[in-house]
Amino acid sequence: MPVRNPFCITKVEAWPIALPLLAPFVVATGAMAVAHNVFVRVTLRNGTYGFGEMAPFPDISGEDQAGCLRVFPLAAKECLGQSAIHFRKLAQRLREVAGQTPAVRCGIETALLDALCRGMGIPLWGLWGGADVRRRETDVTLPIGPLDQVVETARAWYARGFRIFKMKVGLEVDEDIRRIEAVCAACPHTTFVLDANQGFSFDQARECMRAIERFHLPVLLFEQPVAREDVEGFVALRRRGTIPLAADESVRSVEDARRLIERNAVDVLNLKITKCGVVESMDIAGLARASGLGLMIGGMVESRVAMGCSWSLVLGLGGFEFLDLDMPLLLSGDPIQGGYEYEGPVLQPWEGSGLGMEMRQEPSSVIVVE
Repeated sequence: MPVRNPFCITKVEAWPIALPLLAPFVVATGAMAVAHNVFVRVTLRNGTYGFGEMAPFPDISGEDQAGCLRVFPLAAKECLGQSAIHFRKLAQRLREVAGQTPAVRCGIETALLDALCRGMGIPLWGLWGGADVRRRETDVTLPIGPLDQVVETARAWYARGFRIFKMKVGLEVDEDIRRIEAVCAACPHTTFVLDANQGFSFDQARECMRAIERFHLPVLLFEQPVAREDVEGFVALRRRGTIPLAADESVRSVEDARRLIERNAVDVLNLKITKCGVVESMDIAGLARASGLGLMIGGMVESRVAMGCSWSLVLGLGGFEFLDLDMPLLLSGDPIQGGYEYEGPVLQPWEGSGLGMEMRQEPSSVIVVE
């Protein structure tokens, strides 16, 4: 690229962060009390910078903070001297060198896109086209736990206006059903997205679906009921049940999405930029829409940096029916100022350039690639 290109990437930085949760986040495959993430900053030749976030969840994605920091310098070097305008080409380069660490790709891609949009003076959602810029409601997650504790948590969110609960399930069917029934009784006029995080066998997933149907529980969607690789399990469940199915862990690439679509295995794809990268998530969204599938968007345990990028995809691309963008609300603090805001369960669009965010504190220990 020409040396004087103002959007040329001159420096990429990363630093580890620890984000404590209000309560342990328990899913079928593991638990997390503190999110050990990584913040990223990309600086352009014109002095503009942008932020990104790596949010590995070892028990779900297999990635961790240490692994992300090891891969980061190699991936960051691929960006130096390149123009952020060519973000698709850069995303392909990052996939070649960091294909097994999508959290790294996500962090760097988000930061360079944030910097690009700040340099252009437009919100990040404007880069995607601003197809659906309006307030939207998110669900809120109820992790696995003792029944009384889950009900108490649900009541607290209900009092704040939340009416869609994402209920984590996948350990024991009878207990899962009892928790759903108890929350229904305690919080009237609510609906549920169930997320098993691969925790069920096919037989358990079928048993759970039958119980939901038998008791007429208000379940909108059943997410990742079986193992990631069990496409045939998805197909059989979809044929036998009436509850829409969503793939999460089963869709980590365009190739995964195409395989699920060809088999008519699911009704909805759940996109997460941390498991696919930002640009590949865009491509999966386009493939889903072209194939008539519904779209959901969610995240790992992350701050408003990564979640803001996901929210920008909703605003910019449009077509997302299910929003699972609650994770920053489950953290004990917010390391970010500016950007989008929550009003109860409602996410507000923002007008500032890029993500519109700044760090509350400068990092004390930084890995610099320049």
